Formats: sequence, structure tokens, C-alpha cells
Amino acid sequence: MINKGTLVEKIAETEGITKASAGRIVTLVAESIKESVAAGEKVTLTGFGTFETVERSARTGINPATGEKILIPASKAVKFKAGKAFKEAVNR
Repeated sequence: MINKGTLVEKIAETEGITKASAGRIVTLVAESIKESVAAGEKVTLTGFGTFETVERSARTGINPATGEKILIPASKAVKFKAGKAFKEAVNR
């Protein structure tokens, strides 16, 4: 499993920079993507994928515990579509 700390270590080792600098870079990239998608912009990282906001309309659901119908309100969600190179790497 890879997490933020592991990613920071990999960047620091590969690029020969400090872990502190690599941590700031990872945080800046993540925050930039989050802010752009939250503002309704599409973020495309060539070779990796695309992040975008999608709208989910309100719908009726069923409470599994009681069987009662409930209204699920409209909401926004984040969609990620893997790029071609990413898909090819996963399918090797």
C-alpha cells in the first residue's frame, strides 16, 4: 500500500530533495487538485487521469433496516477516469 508518507519518501529519494520539501510538494499538488475540482473545473494529468465533479440527482432509496422509503438528496461527487497509460500499466 502507498500512502502520503510513502509517496513523500519516494519523491525525496528519486529527486534528491528533502522529505520536508517533498511533503510540501505532495500537499500542494493534492490541494490544487482538490480546490480546482471543488470549483467545478476538470483536472487532467496526462498519462495519469482526469478528476472532475459530477452531479447526482435526488432519488428515492430504501432503508435496509426498516424497509421505509427515504429521499436521498442531490449531491456532488468526484469522478476519476484513468488515462490510457495508467490503464495499460494496470493491465500488464
